[in-house]
Amino acid sequence: MFSRDVGIDLGTANVLIHMRGKGIVLSEPAVVAMERGSGRVLEVGESAYRMVGRTPGNIQAIRPLKDGVIADFDVTEAMLTHFITKIKVKGFLSKPRMLICCPTNITKVEQKAIKEAAEKSGGKRIYLEEEPKVAAIGAGMDIFQPSGNMVIDIGGGTTDVAVLSMGDIVNAESIKMAGDKFDVAILQYIKDEYKLLIGERTSENIKIEVATVFAGGRDEEQSIRGRDIVSGLPRTITVNSAEIEKALREPVSLITQAARTVLEQTPPELSADIIDRGVILTGGGAMIHGIDQLLANELMVPVFVAEEPMNCVAKGTGMMLENIDKIDGKKAI
Repeated sequence: MFSRDVGIDLGTANVLIHMRGKGIVLSEPAVVAMERGSGRVLEVGESAYRMVGRTPGNIQAIRPLKDGVIADFDVTEAMLTHFITKIKVKGFLSKPRMLICCPTNITKVEQKAIKEAAEKSGGKRIYLEEEPKVAAIGAGMDIFQPSGNMVIDIGGGTTDVAVLSMGDIVNAESIKMAGDKFDVAILQYIKDEYKLLIGERTSENIKIEVATVFAGGRDEEQSIRGRDIVSGLPRTITVNSAEIEKALREPVSLITQAARTVLEQTPPELSADIIDRGVILTGGGAMIHGIDQLLANELMVPVFVAEEPMNCVAKGTGMMLENIDKIDGKKAI
């Protein structure tokens, strides 16, 4: 039977949509290109992302979500509507049920904004679920047993750290420090050290190609181009992994601190389980080189990167959609 249930990983950097019975059907950047003044939507997703930093004055590329929550309601609604239409899930008379993930510490007002945007984009019933819980399920962790599981979900806007047992969160911490802030830290370092201005996309490329957060963990170099602050002319420089490790030390230390805080507040029995099972890393930020080694050293427990960390939340929504009929009526907001 074809079902119109969809799970949405509504991320700050990317939106992933899982359709029940079909798997992940969409994975695109959370970017909308709009005309200034009129507010007309020109492009959404991948094609809008290609415009970041390259648009003329009358067009702006907007990221409607900031730090895991909606910063621009109308643009988020337009983006969601575009994606829902693209995957052809809406029937003439039927609307899909939607399961959407959100950070652990968002307010009731922020939850309501997500729910309203989803409804306006064509959702029938909206379910909100906490991101680290869904990420843990998507990473293949059995969180429904009476034993401790720890997950660190490093997204674009937020990092969620949670200890789970018996199908629920025992304690958690959500901080506004994640992949986007890594990009900003690299951008700032290049500006301060080399007096060179680079764009967001160049910064993200450095993060993927040469960055490491574990001292001595990688030895790569990359030539990058930007605009010289002093002369105003284009200039090329070469950066290496050791420099970028230095640039990322501060933002990464905040993630380490959040993980320590959660571990310190965990009941001893569950802590013992975590030593046995280790910590699972999910989210796009989990792919930054050396983060597993660094956290393992700092937390003194084994740390593993999940398979396809970017897709864990979307996969988790898919698994939860299989049981959506059991929660229907209880969790619908």
